[in-house]
Amino acid sequence: MRELETAATPAHRFSAIGLTCAMLAAPPAHAQDTRPWIVPDLLAAAKAEGDALTIYASMNEEAAFPYWKVFEDATGIKVSFVRMSDATLQSRIAVEYRARQRTWDLVATTPAYRIPDDILLQFDPPEAKALIAQARAPNRRWYGVYGNYNAPAYNTNFVKTADLPKTYEQFLDHKEWTGKIAIDATDSEWLTGIFKHYGEERGRQLVTDIATALKPVVIDGHLNIARSVGAGEYWVALNNYVPLTINVKRAGGPTDFWALDPVGLAFGSVGINTQAPHPKAALLAANYMLSREGQQFLTKKGRLPTRPDVETNPPGVMDILQQKKIVVMISSAAEQRKMQQTFKDIFRPR
Repeated sequence: MRELETAATPAHRFSAIGLTCAMLAAPPAHAQDTRPWIVPDLLAAAKAEGDALTIYASMNEEAAFPYWKVFEDATGIKVSFVRMSDATLQSRIAVEYRARQRTWDLVATTPAYRIPDDILLQFDPPEAKALIAQARAPNRRWYGVYGNYNAPAYNTNFVKTADLPKTYEQFLDHKEWTGKIAIDATDSEWLTGIFKHYGEERGRQLVTDIATALKPVVIDGHLNIARSVGAGEYWVALNNYVPLTINVKRAGGPTDFWALDPVGLAFGSVGINTQAPHPKAALLAANYMLSREGQQFLTKKGRLPTRPDVETNPPGVMDILQQKKIVVMISSAAEQRKMQQTFKDIFRPR
């Protein structure tokens, strides 16, 4: 894989590679048996574009480098990986689209569904048929690669499992947690799920009551919350991403999640640029991300798959979550901004 790029470096640092008969040859039959995501005709077309691919993504480099090396080794297509935060990524994509700069092929980020339709190509990766229905966008412009399931978390040294609330209303029975609860400053999507489940009026009143009574501490970063709860700085997270809680637990932290109605769900998603310099390579890469092999790799890093035929790590996580009402939290950029302001109003210091 090419050296990691940042938002400040040029997106294209690869050189054109001349085509040869070997490049266009289909992989041997045994490769197709083990890697069905490698579609021979698609691979040949991708190589004809120049043997290169530029990805804009928010995945951390620790996971991204080995993940995309699997793709490179299997296809011979060189990946130029540009990592940015979700907000920076969306802003850069918008600027480059207006300037008609053909600088990237594939985008992989949590709020891919907020990228305008005219920027994302409609596409049909063969592996998408194996995804859960919610992970397939009706307009075919994005597909969910992993699930960001939302649920509370707790420190097992300070909170007994038997004392955990069975509903969000029961948080109000735990005045001893006042000031010892945390929530991320950007959890407007979680709030969207609450409103969808309870109705806006009842949901707003419930969350306002929790904020008033227990005074949750609003901090930046879901990973920061997971680590802070695991360290005992906070006893409870009113909400967090389940994979982050699991990863802290797997690292030995005294923490765990528990599921309440609703379990909000957003997706880490993949989309293709309508102006992609290498659209066939992008389609092949998206097919890899949605494949069983690609998702099994991500579960090693604690991600929760969007394919039912891929087991979670540790096993059984989906069995717990699916016992509850799962609410898919997908909203437009304008709706998200409105909900973020509502979140700030509810959780302002009192």
